This record gives sequence, C-alpha cells and structure tokens, in this order.
Amino acid sequence: MNSRTTTSHESPIHSLGRIVVDFVSLAGDITLFGVRMLTWILPGWPRGNVLWPVMYQIGVLSLPVIMITGGFIGMVLAVQAYEQFALMHMESQLGTVVNVTLLKELGPVLAAVMLAGRVGSSMAAQLGTMRVTEQIDALTALGANPIAYLVVPRFLACVLLIPMLTLCADGIGVLSGWWFSTQVLDVESFFYWHHSRRFVTNFDLFSGILKSVFFGASISLIACHRGFHSSAGAEGVGQAATEAFVYSFVAILAMDFLLGYLMMNIYHMI
Repeated sequence: MNSRTTTSHESPIHSLGRIVVDFVSLAGDITLFGVRMLTWILPGWPRGNVLWPVMYQIGVLSLPVIMITGGFIGMVLAVQAYEQFALMHMESQLGTVVNVTLLKELGPVLAAVMLAGRVGSSMAAQLGTMRVTEQIDALTALGANPIAYLVVPRFLACVLLIPMLTLCADGIGVLSGWWFSTQVLDVESFFYWHHSRRFVTNFDLFSGILKSVFFGASISLIACHRGFHSSAGAEGVGQAATEAFVYSFVAILAMDFLLGYLMMNIYHMI
C-alpha cells in the first residue's frame, strides 16, 4: 500500500498525532534556528551598511500603513464603544476604553500583524528566492555565514523598530479616537482626557511596548526560518511567504494571550 493510500485511510487519532509531531518538530527547528542566530548577535552587531538598509525597509517604509491602521482603529473603537456607553449614559468615559484598549492590546497586535503581512512575507520571499537560486549557498562558499549576514540584521531591525511603530500606531489611534469622539459624537473633550488620565497608567503603555518586542522577534525569526527552508520553484517561495504570515499571526495571538495573562498577574502583585 502506497503512502497516499495510507494517509487517506488514517484514523483521526493518527492524523492528530501527525499534526502534533509536525508542530513540535517545527517549533524545535525554529528554536534551534534562533539559538544559532543568537550566537552571531552576541559577539557583535552587523556593520552599518548592512543594518541601515534593512532598518529603512522595515521601519520607515512601514510607517504609512501603520499610521493608517492606527487611525482607523481609534475611530472604530470610538464608534463601537459609544453605543454601549450611551445606553448607560457614560459617554464621558469613552476615552478610557478607547485608550486602554489601544495601548494594551490593539495597538501592539495590529502593528505586529501589519508588520507580519508587509515585512514578514517579504523577508520570507526574499530569502526563499535566494535559497532557490543558490545565493545562500554561494555566500557559504565565499566564507560568509548566511545567518549572520541575512538573518541577524533583519532580526535586530524588527526587534528595535516595532516598539517605535507601535508607539506611532498608539499615538495616531489615540488622536483619531479623541477627534472622532469630540467632533462627531459630541463627547466633551475635558471629560474624555480627564477619565483617560484616571484609568490609563504607565503600566498599560509599558505592557504594550513589551509585547511588541516579543512580536517583532517572533515575526523576524519565523519569516527568516521559512525563507531559509523554502522548497524549490516559484510555488515553494510563495508557500514560504504564506507560511511566514500564517505562523507569525498565530504566534502573535498566542504570545498576546500569554503575555497579557502574565502582565495581569504582575500588575495585581505590584
């Protein structure tokens, strides 16, 4: 019996077991890939002519989509929350829910998702193309380590710049939510900011920025791993780009839950 026939007649337990084994194998492979990358970060940073173009590609060129996303999210939160608050005659506290939600959750998560869609897929496609066209093998033959030359700059750029992109998304979202609430929904500006200052804390901002650092690290690591392990052909490169975004999105949601739960416990302990 061939393997295709065997797979088609797998029991649900066998299918579940195969999925679990594949997941554990992938997670272990990405972890080992990250350890190899860290061994090249600790001795020293990459040269400026290698790092700066990557930072420009990841940070500066991502600003427009980050700012547009943050602006609309602030207004969407104001619209959705206003209906519920109006039922309880608490429109003056609209700024609290808009700003807390932006700083703690939606700002970091949506900035990371946009970065995964724009930068993660691009990195996976670039490295996948280099793998298919044997450029990575050529770097090895020339005596350069491909992880140090290709992965480390992208990892550092994501980790260092995504907190700044998150702050931009937070700032634009807060301002757009305030503008829409006061100019369209007729909420008093004084009470909007008064209640925001009462309930929005520095810990909320810190937790969002800390989450973004982990999000950026996971995006760059997963995208580079998928690119390095791309299969041959245009289909393989496209699949690597798709997997980079999907795996990054799942990792962002999982880490958001775990870090959010951890931050909640730390906040109650302080």
